[in-house]
Amino acid sequence: MIDDDRDTAADAAAPAPRRRPLLVTDSPLGRRLTLPAALVLAAVSGLLAVLAFPPYGIWPLAAVSVAGFGAAVHRRRARGGFGIGFVYGLAFFLPLLSWTSTQVGQYPWLFLSALQALATAILGLGLALCSRLIDAHRWIWAPLTALAWVAQETLRSHQPFGGFPWARLAFSQADAPTSGIAWLGGAPLLSFTVALTGGLVLVAGYLLAARRVAGIRKGAILVAAAAYLTVGALALPVGATAPAGEAVNIAVIQGNVPRLGLDFNEQRRAVLDNHVNATKDLAAEVAAGRAEQPDLVVWPENASDIDPIANQDAYDLITEAAVAIDAPIVLGGIVHNDDGTRSNMSIVWDPEQGPVEMYSKRHPVPFAEYVPYKDFFRTVAGWIDPRMADGIDNVAGFEHGQNPGVISVGDLEITGLICFEIAFDAETADSVRDGAQLMVVQTNNATFDTNEAQQQLAMVQLRSIEHARDGLMASTVGVSGFTDHTGHVSQATEFNTAAVIQADLTPSTTSTPATAMGILPETVLTGAALVGLACAIVFNIRHRRSQT
Repeated sequence: MIDDDRDTAADAAAPAPRRRPLLVTDSPLGRRLTLPAALVLAAVSGLLAVLAFPPYGIWPLAAVSVAGFGAAVHRRRARGGFGIGFVYGLAFFLPLLSWTSTQVGQYPWLFLSALQALATAILGLGLALCSRLIDAHRWIWAPLTALAWVAQETLRSHQPFGGFPWARLAFSQADAPTSGIAWLGGAPLLSFTVALTGGLVLVAGYLLAARRVAGIRKGAILVAAAAYLTVGALALPVGATAPAGEAVNIAVIQGNVPRLGLDFNEQRRAVLDNHVNATKDLAAEVAAGRAEQPDLVVWPENASDIDPIANQDAYDLITEAAVAIDAPIVLGGIVHNDDGTRSNMSIVWDPEQGPVEMYSKRHPVPFAEYVPYKDFFRTVAGWIDPRMADGIDNVAGFEHGQNPGVISVGDLEITGLICFEIAFDAETADSVRDGAQLMVVQTNNATFDTNEAQQQLAMVQLRSIEHARDGLMASTVGVSGFTDHTGHVSQATEFNTAAVIQADLTPSTTSTPATAMGILPETVLTGAALVGLACAIVFNIRHRRSQT
């Protein structure tokens, strides 16, 4: 008993062990989230960003995600910001890009997601380096966050291997009030606006967490400013550049792709037959007075994987369809070149003259339509899985097209945009500046799923707003649909179905501010981000010197 009493007294006298804080801790830069809390917040913020994009379309979550990301990396060391940014990127890109694994396996999906996450890791590193400057000048937090976000998207849009602009904040806003910003300054300015809104929410949350009367007032003002940014774009004069003139009637043929029971060559022929037969069926409806005579028929990318120039059977079938409908057909086809390469083509097929114009895809997909540094990647792939090396050997060597992205169909000029070219600012804007009057996108979504197709259609919506062009997306399996200059979608088809849709579209030759400015918004915003980072580094160096 005596020993027990002594132990009890000693225990009472000993200091209680310090409990590790769960959420907030002290650091040389000030109070910040604990590392576990920051990692959880980054992961949750990445998942919230996924919900902002189709098929979910909860667009306000894009700004909320930016705010969460900014809070997670604030006052971290550079390596901490990098790691937290990478976690955010994985939580964002892995689910959003899961459609890349549906046909080609998990390795390309994991590689692509990790590669994209490196960009958000660099973003986290950059914002972490800016923490001390932000604390000294709190007002720069929101705009600096927005500038850094655009810089990260610029990096992903151009590098590596020509870039992958998917999942930019702008592409989550096609149905949002903010979408009109694209008309003013394109996708970069829209991404900046969304990130700035998130930055304002972030600063407002910081001030409200301080629980001071002045901070609460300022926080409320910032929340109001964020709300204004969200709806302020509705006041832009988007209608001033609305298409005006004589409408043209366009039919889109979604022939669908057979899934089972056919070998590769039989499937290619079946896909071509599907589009030919659907066009002939439309011609019968026109003859019976149940459908309007189209001025133009659009088939999707890969509607004829059998070279229609070299293969007489394919040539004759397409000619029969064009004669039956009595209108030119713009079809996607694979053409074999004399040097052994192939081209992913958009071909104008006249009922009387056959193929009269061809556009070759300027931006083939890396590792799907061509393999950069093929010997190197074949070796690396072989280390991971010999089947991957064989897959690289089987990737077709598609040529990069060199012609302008405009296709002439009689007196009508349409964009030559195939598949994911719609995601690239330069390809889209160049097509319009070179004279395209309608935004026409041909795509093949047969190896993906409906999520990918809906995300792509959202890009067509946004480009229609950006350049004030009526448009359409023609897909082999869906989603196909029409868009107008406000981004409104009509007649969107179901996935994995055959469909024929038809609408009157109005060509336009007017230019929007975004069309006229081209790459200027992206250049200015990215340059400003780099200047801000340089200022933060200088500020950090001066602070260290002042402490010695």
